[in-house]
Amino acid sequence: MKPQFIGISSPQKKNIYIKEVDEPVLISSLHFHDLCELVWIEESYGKRIVGDNIDDFESGDLILMGPNIPHIWHNDTIFHTRETDLRAKALVVYFPIDFLMLLSDDDPTILLVQNFLNKTKRGLKFHGDTKKKLIEQLKEIKNSSGLKRLSNFLATIDIMAASDEYESLTSSAYEISLNENDTKRIHNIYVYLMENFKSDIFLIDVAQIANLTPNAFCRFFKKHTKKSFSRFLNELRIAHACKLLLDKNLSITNICYQCGYQNLTNFNKFFRMIMDCNPSLYRSRFK
Repeated sequence: MKPQFIGISSPQKKNIYIKEVDEPVLISSLHFHDLCELVWIEESYGKRIVGDNIDDFESGDLILMGPNIPHIWHNDTIFHTRETDLRAKALVVYFPIDFLMLLSDDDPTILLVQNFLNKTKRGLKFHGDTKKKLIEQLKEIKNSSGLKRLSNFLATIDIMAASDEYESLTSSAYEISLNENDTKRIHNIYVYLMENFKSDIFLIDVAQIANLTPNAFCRFFKKHTKKSFSRFLNELRIAHACKLLLDKNLSITNICYQCGYQNLTNFNKFFRMIMDCNPSLYRSRFK
């Protein structure tokens, strides 16, 4: 399936394709392709799903995805209103996996590249000094051309390959099972949940979006996301809660209701289940 996040067709086999995004809202559908994709969110925020990983994204995030990992970026509701002057700015670098393997016949270099490409299969989120260095390199890539741009790109790969300042996004057990026929149906479900998770969501309503009975929907959803519908919805809500907990002016009770929970008991139960700690402890770690 052709990449849709930036609205281009796939690059040629040996090409590196660089795209700047500056729009009122990210135009992204659930998609996958046979390219590596490095995304720097310069300015924007919302929800991101990569494989079986569900999280919020924000300005400064730097994500590398290997080939064929289904992913979607969706701005928060405020971006979809006409009254806002917010922008969605990003720099996206696409490159074919074979490109790196053809750069050298030196065994140590080949091994380093192979190890790096294996890591990309789960998707990577960079942080720390590595992220700072990579962002500077991406700025250089954006402002250069020709051999200088290629040199900057290779320096970016070298930094990522040598770094341990990253977290893997998908679980180690995640296996890709989506095909193009199912992608649109899953996309519609994801968008509905990302836009409505703060309200009551009923299984029968989501099943209707997929044009399935509730029982058939549950089987379909579990097959393609590797999660139950209930688990997925709670991970979406708790990811949003983690973002809100960084704001010390919001009470935990207030956050509970903002994330779609009707009582603190359920909120605390699912927060501990997903984050392995309670909301108060999570918040204290960032003081």
